[in-house]
Amino acid sequence: MAKAYERIADDLRESIRAGEPRPGDRLPSETKLAERYRRSVPTIRDALRVLRDEGLVEKQHGRGNFVRRARTKVLRSSDRHQWEKDRARRPEAERLATGSTEQATGLRVDDLVFQAAYREVKADERLAEALGVPGGTALVERTYRTRYAAETAPFALVTSYLVRALVEPNPDLLDAANEPWPGGTQNQLLSVGIELDRIEERVTARPPTPEETAELELPPGTSVLLLRKTSYDIGGRVVEMSEVTLSGDRTEMLFVTPLERW
Repeated sequence: MAKAYERIADDLRESIRAGEPRPGDRLPSETKLAERYRRSVPTIRDALRVLRDEGLVEKQHGRGNFVRRARTKVLRSSDRHQWEKDRARRPEAERLATGSTEQATGLRVDDLVFQAAYREVKADERLAEALGVPGGTALVERTYRTRYAAETAPFALVTSYLVRALVEPNPDLLDAANEPWPGGTQNQLLSVGIELDRIEERVTARPPTPEETAELELPPGTSVLLLRKTSYDIGGRVVEMSEVTLSGDRTEMLFVTPLERW
């Protein structure tokens, strides 16, 4: 038999999913809810905790409990890489019109807020192994944050690494002021004569760190997806590696694998 707080959570959940109250609306106070359901305030708090853990309700300090607004969903498809490669050689005006984030979210360029920061680092043991270079090799570390202008949390936490010697023939690739780059990384690499042959992605999941929870504004109990993307050129050389932390509550991964016919 369901406990009292579970029955209350079920009733509130059903109302929220029916659209009354609506996203952004404040719920009645805990005292008012206790009167409505003829239960104690601690029982109401247990019910609200269940809904917060499900991401349906958020508690705002000093203001009360609110129906959580649904965040923009992100659909990351494996088809995106060929789309980016095809687009890399298109005219700049076309590349400026849209990018991978817009493709994954259905938003427009003007809907997005983008931030990028570059710095030079030396390859430690982990990065040297990932990029196939000697330890101490100069790298360009790039961090990216993109968010919907109507929201405050980025879609993902992205850190990308390039071998400096590969991209320094084009000085524009060393300056974060040139971001967002029309055509993304594949066009950047094209500008120094590099064509990608394949991209490998490894996905794992784990609980978030406190820092990730804060920056991604994760509901309690939400996991993060960790995506490590390794890009190889047509000679089999690793030319870029990215580490991406994705919000488990708003990200869907879609893998499409064409199969050869018998």
